[in-house]
Amino acid sequence: MASACRMKRSLLESPVGRLEISACEAGVHGIKFLDKMVESAGSSRCGAPFSGEGLEGPEQTTPALAQCAAWLAAYFYAPETVAELPVPPFHHPLFQQDSFRRRVLRKLMTAVKLGDTVTYEQLAALVGKSGAARAVGGAMSANPLPIIVPCHRVIRSGGKIGDYAGGAGAKEWLLGHERRLRSEWAA
Repeated sequence: MASACRMKRSLLESPVGRLEISACEAGVHGIKFLDKMVESAGSSRCGAPFSGEGLEGPEQTTPALAQCAAWLAAYFYAPETVAELPVPPFHHPLFQQDSFRRRVLRKLMTAVKLGDTVTYEQLAALVGKSGAARAVGGAMSANPLPIIVPCHRVIRSGGKIGDYAGGAGAKEWLLGHERRLRSEWAA
């Protein structure tokens, strides 16, 4: 359980603002947006430096923390290599129990690929619970690992992007980043 874990934290600068990663020796517990992007920043933010800074000092890191930072750096700046990197181990309590939220988040990771989107209703159907769109929305808002568990790919039925922990601008930026990558790779 999280209470027995000795947490370490790392602060990262990214194109969508500052991110805080928390992890213990067993795995990553969370990725938290420290800034909210109200409006999507243009491609000018894409060139922002990605730097990690251990909040408790570099000697206080864990392998999961370093692996998560490397995965995020690849996602933002070397996306062609992200598929080669292992997803860091998760140790948040949500991933330690069998629950609807866990099944939704795992299905999202495996079924909705980079550059694609899915509605809350479609994701509910993918986990075998048609009509549970509101519960899927609850799972998205409880997602402790945004970006790696790509809740930004879940949109409203009418095509609107919906809410996001990092703000609407961050969600728009992430979706645009992935669409650009997919079109580049298809060319």
